Order: sequence, then C-alpha cells, then structure tokens
Amino acid sequence: MHIRVETRIGHGGIEMPLRFFFDGRKVAVAENLDRWPGPSDCYFKVKGDDGNLYIVRLDENRAEWDLVLFQSASAEGSVP
Repeated sequence: MHIRVETRIGHGGIEMPLRFFFDGRKVAVAENLDRWPGPSDCYFKVKGDDGNLYIVRLDENRAEWDLVLFQSASAEGSVP
C-alpha cells in the first residue's frame, strides 16, 4: 500500500520516517526500532504513536514509500 511519509535526516545523512499518512490516518513515529537496506530500497521497523508496529519501505529509485506490515498493539503476543 502506497503511503505518504514525512521524513527527517538521521545519523549519517539517512532519510528516516518521521510520520506517515494512510487511510485518512496520521501516525507519528514514536520509535525507530530497526532499519535494513535492500538492493534499491530501505526498510524501517517503527513503533507508531498509536502503539502499533509498522514496517515501511522506501523505494529509493522512485522515491516512493509503501506500508509493508502493520501489527496492532492489541494483537501483540497473540501469534506464536
């Protein structure tokens, strides 16, 4: 799912998600949990200010962001 993302420049000049928008919702990034690069993209695992976990992907060639994974805070621990 394509999303709109506002970013900030983090340590080492890396573009980091600050907040993102989808389905009429605005989610601020409360914590950047992990980051890993791919061949032409970069993935970020973040905790939103809503308590949910998200994985978002930046396609660096097209400068487009996608929501890859969403996990509700209420669902945490419910899946083995």
